[in-house]
Amino acid sequence: MLELKKGLDILSEVGGVKTLSEAEAVFKKNLDAQNLAKLERIKNEEARLKIANAIAMCEPDYVFIDTGSAEDVDTIRKWSLEWGEEEPLALPRHTVHFDLPQDQARLVKQTFYIVNEGEKTSALARSIPRQEALEYVQKYMKGIMKGMTMMIGFFDRGPVGAQAAIPAIEISSSSYVFHSAELLYRNCYEQFDAEVARKGIFFTNVHSQGPNRPEDVPNARIFMDRSWFTTFSTFCTYAGNTLLLKKGNHRFAVDYSTYYKVEEELSEHMFITGVKGPGGRVTYFAGAAPSGCGKTTTAMAGDEFIGDDLAQMWIEKDGTLRAVNPEKGIFGIVEDVNWEGDPHLMKVLRHEGAEVIWSNVLIDEHKKPFWTGCGEELPERGRNFQGEWWKGKTDENGKPIPPSHPNARVTLLCEAIENHNTKLAEDPAGVPVKVITYSGRDSDTMPPIWVARTPDEGVVIGASIVSAATATEIGVTGVRRQPWANEPFIPGPLGDYMEAQFRFFNSKKFSEKGRPIIAGLNYFLTHEARGGKGKGLLGEKRDVKVWLGWLELFANGDVEAIETPIGYIPKYEDLKKLFKEKIDKEYPYELYEMHFSLYIDNILARINLQREAYGKDQGIPKRLFQVYDEQEKGLLALKEKFGPVVKPEQLAQG
Repeated sequence: MLELKKGLDILSEVGGVKTLSEAEAVFKKNLDAQNLAKLERIKNEEARLKIANAIAMCEPDYVFIDTGSAEDVDTIRKWSLEWGEEEPLALPRHTVHFDLPQDQARLVKQTFYIVNEGEKTSALARSIPRQEALEYVQKYMKGIMKGMTMMIGFFDRGPVGAQAAIPAIEISSSSYVFHSAELLYRNCYEQFDAEVARKGIFFTNVHSQGPNRPEDVPNARIFMDRSWFTTFSTFCTYAGNTLLLKKGNHRFAVDYSTYYKVEEELSEHMFITGVKGPGGRVTYFAGAAPSGCGKTTTAMAGDEFIGDDLAQMWIEKDGTLRAVNPEKGIFGIVEDVNWEGDPHLMKVLRHEGAEVIWSNVLIDEHKKPFWTGCGEELPERGRNFQGEWWKGKTDENGKPIPPSHPNARVTLLCEAIENHNTKLAEDPAGVPVKVITYSGRDSDTMPPIWVARTPDEGVVIGASIVSAATATEIGVTGVRRQPWANEPFIPGPLGDYMEAQFRFFNSKKFSEKGRPIIAGLNYFLTHEARGGKGKGLLGEKRDVKVWLGWLELFANGDVEAIETPIGYIPKYEDLKKLFKEKIDKEYPYELYEMHFSLYIDNILARINLQREAYGKDQGIPKRLFQVYDEQEKGLLALKEKFGPVVKPEQLAQG
């Protein structure tokens, strides 16, 4: 069990502020009258000590308290332009930010959990002993904000008052980071003390980009202090490394759910979206997918979009699974976003009205942004993440430089997207989730949809995600296992996390109709892998509406399915009808057969890959291996009866 407040509090040790009277002295010395008055609203003693220690450690020239007022937010926007962290673009309220070329994605190899002696962390995570982390913070963060402004804000990771929402303090010297925070999170300055009292915890995040020079990036570090719910981030600006309200605090929320809220709450790397069924019925989905695997596309394919990245979930007293989006905005990858696949998002990006921060895209001479896969003719020249760009430009190794970085992003309010249900997204009661999906990037093994027959099989679907590494992670290559798509953010041992998942989805707190179904999704099967011609995908982006549409019907008992050893798959006639109704597309039986035939040897190889990998971890629940064994037995029986490729009509025979 993780122990909170165990070991030296690094922020308090380096800051040196131990008492409230010492904190008051720090505030009076460093804050002007206006900001001192604003800070007086925050009465929570622990929060005031955290803030005082951050000021004493970082030694800023000026301290600004962001109350979330229109005036304060406008001040932050103006500073970001004045300080050169953002530049105005052609469309009103659109700006662009460029991270350093070395700082374009999560710095995986420079991200660590701070651990106490003997404390276990995930085998897939990096950790650093508390003493080493203390030495780094003392060396690099003491005085890191000299000559700079420290901005301090109070945010909620979810609608104020939601059961699973967790308040947090954000502290940074970057106006871009704070501008992003105001688009992505709910400022709860007025309600902060009450939210801390309700939840019993809060998170603290301290960041400074320092001089923001390429030579400093090797010294960049992102630390998560699990015992004290405090993050530290230095010498970088990419929001995934610096806006630690996001993935840094998501890690803490996972910790909190896993150890202290078992069978009560989950913190997931999931979208939330609503899909309409017959008679105007709306069924809510939550789904996980690693970056680059269709997560945002799936979220926005819904009829009532709620969120694209994170979900805080809990079992309500009525036995339903409820979820809220801890964010109110999107920090989304823009590569391959285009009118064909993402019309709702494109309307925001290409029309006036919304506030948008672009990052690491191509900007032409007219201050218009472009990106790889936008579906529009690219300019001959422009400026991007590495400086001046022209068609045909190569790097020092002769490799073509793309017009935009593969991890180029846009930050905007969810409410700007026309299919976003803002009223429900801001409801602290959350939405009732009836379907949970897990998907990866799988070219040759799993079908487009399959539904777990039991909660245990559902947990195993999540535990078995694989994906190709993407541009969101610097220094990571190749195909990799990505359990639950939450793997980079699981702080503790995987066995503990998995046990919490088994217990949660088998909980007797669920009502008969409240327990969600759990399904796998796969958009990346290729013709080549299924006996077709060419290497292209078997489907296209718009097919997502069909797969979600079938799951909506199945979850409500409106269609039957074919049972297989890996779960339930759709019947052809139901899909044929949905393809016509949803996207006006013919769906030949030959394509259905390619989609849903089981390639037994491929699935068995996948099971063996997972079994071998999990066999190296300590404390993995036996139930995982039992499910793998049960599936293997069923698949081998099918292979003996029908051969290595089993068609849907054969599966229907049993």
